[in-house]
Amino acid sequence: MNARAPKGTTDMLPATARAWEYLTRTAQEMFARYGYEPVYTPLFEHTEVFTRGIGEATDIVSKEMYTFEDRSGRSLTLRPEGTASVVRSALEHTLVPQGSSIKLYYAGPMFRYERPQKGRMRQFWQIGIEILGAAEPSADAEVIVALWRFYEAVGIPASNMRLLVNSMGDEACRPAYREKVAGYIRSRAGDLCGECNRRADTNPLRAFDCKNPACAGVMAEAPLLRDELCEPCAAHYAEVKTRLDELGIPYTEEPKLVRGLDYYTRTVFEVQADAGLGSQNAIGGGGRYDRLMEAYGGKPTPGLGFALGFERTLLAMEAAGAEVPAPLLAEVYVARVDATVAGEAFAVASALRDAGVAAELDHVGRSLKSQFKQADKLGARLVVIVGPDELAAGEVTLRDMGTKEETRVALADVAGAVRRLLG
Repeated sequence: MNARAPKGTTDMLPATARAWEYLTRTAQEMFARYGYEPVYTPLFEHTEVFTRGIGEATDIVSKEMYTFEDRSGRSLTLRPEGTASVVRSALEHTLVPQGSSIKLYYAGPMFRYERPQKGRMRQFWQIGIEILGAAEPSADAEVIVALWRFYEAVGIPASNMRLLVNSMGDEACRPAYREKVAGYIRSRAGDLCGECNRRADTNPLRAFDCKNPACAGVMAEAPLLRDELCEPCAAHYAEVKTRLDELGIPYTEEPKLVRGLDYYTRTVFEVQADAGLGSQNAIGGGGRYDRLMEAYGGKPTPGLGFALGFERTLLAMEAAGAEVPAPLLAEVYVARVDATVAGEAFAVASALRDAGVAAELDHVGRSLKSQFKQADKLGARLVVIVGPDELAAGEVTLRDMGTKEETRVALADVAGAVRRLLG
């Protein structure tokens, strides 16, 4: 037996699991203020949900998906991202009747087969939001603001982040621009890598994302979409920026920002962290996808959202010195003098827990001295000492771990006495 997690995966041990719960709890509380409701989709979908939605020419679909056949021969894929699944769910359950909108948030694991590295795993965790049915630029700004405020709420200061924004146009202006970029790539074929040359025929805009320094230099001279936007797209983009300006959200226009998925239209954005992640410094991002529902056979329905990566966000938090609040494992520790009172100590701990007090007790036969050390390690404010002498008098001893003062209280009133002392 190979008793190790598969390559590209890792166990979420208590400290990291607490961080995940802290981030999801923060997201739930914050996004609720913006009107978002939870949705949780299956971990796997019919493969065409991703090939049709994300785009067959993307790296995710062509290289990174975990796809398999079930026993009935159906092609299924572990979800590599959350948006496609949420839109599929909204279509299946008619969550967006004509003329209405819905706001949803999700959290959970995603799967991509890629080279594991710092902040990039084959099973990774994301938190995201989606708005379906909202076409106005104010919705774009709201989504961007929610992402920015979330990062601030978990302790990443604005000085440690960069917000990049761009517009990718729509079906009225982007096709001509794609052809212009494809023509530029072909004209510089000898200066570009093989992958960029292949993209001229499949997805030319993705050449802007090439990490090859030589390719980046060539693409820096390529035509820019901002110069090709149609009037409606230009007006939409201008209003998004106006809303961000009004709230004082700092951003940088990045005309080469295209994101990695085919479904994006108009607004795209990305938050990058300045420290803790190296070259893979994007910690979250998203954009508008007004044609995705239609690609699945539904009625034209505007949509937009973002996803943030848990692993990279945690690295950015650590670099910023942001701490995950320590859990309260025990307000009170119930210590037994010896094994003869183990049953009574268990009953006291149970009574405290039933009264809403976080209580812990010994299960491994520690000495009384070691139990005090354990109580101190757990941060317990009080220790309830259960011993034969105290029980004979119908009492227990309460020890204040701060002042070291001890008092006797009636066994029948131990829960009330503890709650009074804890305030």
